[in-house]
Amino acid sequence: MVTPENVRQYRREGYTLCQRVVELALLEEMTDHIDKFVAATQETIRPEHLDRPHGWDKRFLDFCSTPSILDQVEQFVGPNIVLFASHIICKMKGDGLEVPWHQDAIYWPLEPMNVITLWLAIDDSTVENGCMKVIAGSHTLGPLEHGDDPDAAKKVLHLRLKPELLDESKVVNCVLKRGDASFHAPYTIHGSTPNTSAHRRCGYTMRYMPVETKLVRTGAMSKYFWNHPLYLVRGKDKTGNNVYANV
Repeated sequence: MVTPENVRQYRREGYTLCQRVVELALLEEMTDHIDKFVAATQETIRPEHLDRPHGWDKRFLDFCSTPSILDQVEQFVGPNIVLFASHIICKMKGDGLEVPWHQDAIYWPLEPMNVITLWLAIDDSTVENGCMKVIAGSHTLGPLEHGDDPDAAKKVLHLRLKPELLDESKVVNCVLKRGDASFHAPYTIHGSTPNTSAHRRCGYTMRYMPVETKLVRTGAMSKYFWNHPLYLVRGKDKTGNNVYANV
């Protein structure tokens, strides 16, 4: 569960690791659901690319709205919480794609850039099977230059941080037991290696923001976000910043 020290570490270093953020019965239920979801989509979509499953399947939306999960998110973003996005990133054993070093924020038209990612370990996440890595403290650097990855077809993302901007002396491996989670900030530099091991590495990311953060649906990224659904999952929004699919 999230502790005050977790919140302090997140503010200080841009990430934190938490144990047992989901009750075992719920974790087992969602693991079974994700297994079936991955199996049903594997002929057409790689399991690293299952973006916004909560828009396809209400069970994921219900899971992202679980009160015990929101209780923990609330400690970081406050009492009025919006579900911005979610993503299953499942690296199959022996064939899991690399995630290049990047900042999430470069992909998102949010103002201000106040959003948090909860990365829930559906499987044990280890160095051997390609756990997420972060650059501690990089969340304070603001947006950094990214370029096209020359081997993008074999990566989860097509952009990567310019190599000369990477300080690998501050790399932290986010090793997690099944049911544990990491939280990271939008400018935190992170990535992961391919999974060449004999064990699957599946994670479910849930991204939350306070109601004060606005999704900008116009401009350069409008083709990706003009109809992107947002869900008010706790509290009220008196700002009028956003329109919600469930309100």
